[in-house]
Amino acid sequence: MARKTRWGILATGGIARLFARDLIDHGHAVGAVASRDAAKALAFAEEFGIARSHGSYEALAADPEIDAIYVATPHPMHAANAKLALNAGKHVLVEKAFTLNAAEAREVVDLAEAKGLVVLEAMWTRFLPHMVRIREILASGALGEIRSMSADHTQALPSDPEHRLNAMALGGGSLLDLGIYPISFIHDVLGAPELRHAEASFGPTGADRQIVAVFTHAGGAVSTALMALDTAGPNRAQILGTEARIEIDGVWYTPTSFRVVNRKKEIVTEYVSDVTGRGMQYQAAELERLVAAGRTAGEILPPEESVAIMGTLDAIRERIGLRYPMETGRA
Repeated sequence: MARKTRWGILATGGIARLFARDLIDHGHAVGAVASRDAAKALAFAEEFGIARSHGSYEALAADPEIDAIYVATPHPMHAANAKLALNAGKHVLVEKAFTLNAAEAREVVDLAEAKGLVVLEAMWTRFLPHMVRIREILASGALGEIRSMSADHTQALPSDPEHRLNAMALGGGSLLDLGIYPISFIHDVLGAPELRHAEASFGPTGADRQIVAVFTHAGGAVSTALMALDTAGPNRAQILGTEARIEIDGVWYTPTSFRVVNRKKEIVTEYVSDVTGRGMQYQAAELERLVAAGRTAGEILPPEESVAIMGTLDAIRERIGLRYPMETGRA
C-alpha cells in the first residue's frame, strides 16, 4: 500500500482550521502545523491531535516528515510562502486567490515546474461532487449552446477597518476573497473571458466593497459576476443554454443541489449533495492523486489556469483602479 501524503499546515487562521478538520475527519494524514507564534502552533496541534508544531514557516518547510504544505496565510504572503515550500521540495496547495497578481502566480508556477512538484490552487469548489457532475452534464451537450452564465458571492462581513478583509496591506476587499469564486467558475465553464465592463464601490479603507463585472467569450457567450462584502445575497448561480439551463442552489460554491431544466420548464436532472463536512478534503485528494501518479498538473484546475484567473482579476483591478500598497513596478 502506498504511503499517505503527509500534510503540513502553514498558518493557523480560520480557513486552516476548516481544512484540518476536513482532512482529519476523512482519513488524511496531517503531520505538522506552523505559525510565526509558537504558542498558537502548539494550541492548534493539541486541538486537532497533530504530532508536531513549529514556531516558524521555515521549520515546517524543513520538516523531513512532511510531503505537502497547505498555505493558509493572507493573499500577499501566498507567493513567498509557496516558494518557501517548493524550494524545500514540498508539494503545495495554495489558498485562493492563488497569489496577489498574475506576475506572482507566474513565478510560483514556473518554480513548481522547474522543481517537478505539484502546486495546486485551493479553489475547493472545483473539486466538489456537484461541480464534477455539472462538468459532465456540460460535456454531454445537454444544455445545447451555452449562451450566458452568472454567479455571485455576497456576504455581510466585519466592517472593522483593522479586519483582514478591509486592510489593504493584507489584500483586503471583495475581489480576492469573494470574487475569486465566480471568476474561477466562469473560467471553468466558458474558458478565459474578455473583460467588457467593471464597476466598483469602495469602503473607508480603500478596499473594494462591491464589484460587478461583465465578460464576453469565444462563440458569443456572456457572463457576469457580482461580489460584495457588506450585503448578504442568496449566492446562487446559473448556466443558460439553448436547450436547457442549470440552476445551482445557494450557496452555489459549497456542497449543494442543482437541477437541469429544459425549454419546456421540465426538471430533467436533479442533484442533491451528500458531502460530509465542509468539503475541503476533495482538493487535498486531488493533490494526493497527482503526486501518486507522478503528475504535476491535472485537468480540473491546472496551474496555468490559476495564472490565467489571476490575469482576469488583474484586468478587473486595472479597470476599477484598485492597487495594493505592497505592489511595485505596476502601471
